[in-house]
Amino acid sequence: MRTVLAVDGGNSKTDVALVADDGRLLGAVRGPTSSHQAVGLDRGMERLAALVAEVHGQAGLVDGRGSRPQVAVYGLAGADSPRDVRLLQDALAARGFADEDVLRNDTFAALRAGTDRGWGVVLICGSGVNAGGLAPDGREARLAALGDISGDWGGGNDVGYAGLAAAVRARDGRGRRTRLERDVPAHFGLVRPATLTAALYDGRIDARRVGELSAVVFAAAGDGDAVARSIVDRMADELTAMAGAMLRRLHLTRLDPDVVLGGGVFRTDEAGFYERLDASIRGIAPRARLVQLSAPPVAGAALSALDRLGVAGVGPAVRAAFAAWDEAANHQAS
Repeated sequence: MRTVLAVDGGNSKTDVALVADDGRLLGAVRGPTSSHQAVGLDRGMERLAALVAEVHGQAGLVDGRGSRPQVAVYGLAGADSPRDVRLLQDALAARGFADEDVLRNDTFAALRAGTDRGWGVVLICGSGVNAGGLAPDGREARLAALGDISGDWGGGNDVGYAGLAAAVRARDGRGRRTRLERDVPAHFGLVRPATLTAALYDGRIDARRVGELSAVVFAAAGDGDAVARSIVDRMADELTAMAGAMLRRLHLTRLDPDVVLGGGVFRTDEAGFYERLDASIRGIAPRARLVQLSAPPVAGAALSALDRLGVAGVGPAVRAAFAAWDEAANHQAS
């Protein structure tokens, strides 16, 4: 039995899985971030090694001769600059997790998780944003995705801060009245926006939690609040600009690309957001099709590894297995 190792290493978590060459999920584990940008290269590799050992144990295999995966595909946040890629490739080679290592930015794992076509565009919208794309001839494009310094706006954190700002400005007279004045502080068990601002300022509420407010903004927009709607519309327009950049750079506007939507923000069911996003992207590529991820990005890393082995026809089964595992892991975490 040949096996492949799949890794999705994001800024908040790391998913590692072992998959057989017939598509069976032999084991999968979720752990903390292994991003070298977040925790340093050595610590990141130590965390990854522990997760790889855990998944081998879960699968009932000994991580050693005769059981080492033939291919490992790593979709890693932080595989950005040539320097980052060299550092990560050297560190992975020294660990010897598999016979062959394939390192990609984590956007491309999400793209492969969403489509079997081998090309298309992916939009990532979690705490931050990113976009990437592959053309039918293998050309690829991606954004720098370094936050403010690379012109990014539109992730959950940005929307959360926009909602907070709208609440504060409405209450102190600088902005339009909005139900966010009530809903934003209420999310943290408070009554007034100024009380929330003070709690964030002095550290009683961790500023990293502001991203939670994106869900509050979407809910208010869905209920007809004009200020919240303007924030959600801005997000849809930013995501359209990202997708449009990929579609134009790869000359896909006259084709029928899948545009895969990945990241926690896309768990929203707010209809107006998707209607605006779909219409705007179709204005650029009329035959484009939005595809919501049904499985976590680590499934895309697994499918990419199986592609390297020449395995075909297992996409639906692999996605279904990973979707079930992801649901169980999320339930356990909650």
